Amino acid sequence: MTEIPRNAVQRTAKLASLPIGVAGRVVGGWGKRLIGQSAEEVSSQLNAKTAEQLFAVLGQLKGGAMKFGQALSVFEAAVPDELAAPYRDALTKLQAAAPPLEARSVHRVLAEQLGASWAKRFKEFDDVPAAAASIGQVHRAIWHDGREVAVKVQYPGADEALLSDLKQLQRFSRLFQALVPGAEIKPLLAELRERMVEELDYRTEASHQRAFAKAFDGDEHVLVPKVVASAPMVVVSEWVTGRPLASIIRDGEQETRDHAGTLLSEFHFSSPAKTGLLHADPHPGNFMLMPDGRLCVIDFGAAARLPDGLPRTLGLMTRLSLEHRSEELLDLLRAEHFVRPDSEVAPDDVVAYLGPFVEPLRTERFKFTRKWLQQQAERIGDLRGQDFRTGRSLNLPPQYLLIHRVTMGATGILCQLGAEVPARAIVSRWQPGFAD
Repeated sequence: MTEIPRNAVQRTAKLASLPIGVAGRVVGGWGKRLIGQSAEEVSSQLNAKTAEQLFAVLGQLKGGAMKFGQALSVFEAAVPDELAAPYRDALTKLQAAAPPLEARSVHRVLAEQLGASWAKRFKEFDDVPAAAASIGQVHRAIWHDGREVAVKVQYPGADEALLSDLKQLQRFSRLFQALVPGAEIKPLLAELRERMVEELDYRTEASHQRAFAKAFDGDEHVLVPKVVASAPMVVVSEWVTGRPLASIIRDGEQETRDHAGTLLSEFHFSSPAKTGLLHADPHPGNFMLMPDGRLCVIDFGAAARLPDGLPRTLGLMTRLSLEHRSEELLDLLRAEHFVRPDSEVAPDDVVAYLGPFVEPLRTERFKFTRKWLQQQAERIGDLRGQDFRTGRSLNLPPQYLLIHRVTMGATGILCQLGAEVPARAIVSRWQPGFAD
């Protein structure tokens, strides 16, 4: 493969094959039922093949399609186990793998970005990528001064492919909504569009990474690799080797799960106060546990600018919900435009809706589980329930959308880890408005 398929018609046809393929397999499944296979056998086969196609199509296209798959992958903990198992493996693959570019294409990008004599800046350069992501892939190399480095190279055509994908994926949002009932897909796509335009310029990513690396330099809990060099389509940073969170999710000891979850929570809530930025790409592929016990954080292409730290309003809302101060909570929600102007909603219903979400803060330690997250998704998605009706009366103002997505993504990882975390102490320390 030399570059991302750019042609909009070609890419749309591949994306369209997802729902068409699902429909075809459903028809085929009915045929198997007629010849005697059980419903369970047929359902299992359909899910497995659909998951396989999901990875194949999104992985090949890269760009916005793969980025969307990565965003969905952190929500898989909210999907009931009997439905999620095949998708879990397929989506998790998207967090760290994709068909690679050929070496000649990589060399062409490096020459364009670092100059014709780019090879002289390295003592060694491995043409085989060490990792691949949505709009770029990473190569291991040795910088001219002997430092081991990671060289992230953007796929040629990523800009055209990205915008085309996000436009086409909007058409298929209902299909993906069925896979991830706990996520609001259309707002997720709209927000991804804004963020991924920023991610196309690796100089912005390098700027974010430098800010995080400076803020966490010498930190005993978090490691951020330093940037060595950057260009619009290439960023070179220090190489790090650690245990990916995906590996810990798969077979980590409980103590390791708890440690990783605690560090992730601390990083999520502390970084806006320390850096004025929020790391906005929460999926397991962007975090590793180092041999010395620190959490290594990579990939800073998506970041929310929060110069004043996390909004105080969120802390106030959380505290009022915990303390069942329903009238004050509803007044705050209305004042901050979290309630639709044309909606009538009872204060007690708002507390009942938000209460389970703040459950992790009611005790000194809370164990995040897939079952807990699934219960929340089912509760707010039950068309017959009061929580569903309450949710339709609420609104998420645009300035809170990214923070909400990142927090939900981090929560999804905690549930995948099954981590027990001192969440209340972390939020009390870092979330303005909660404890003050």
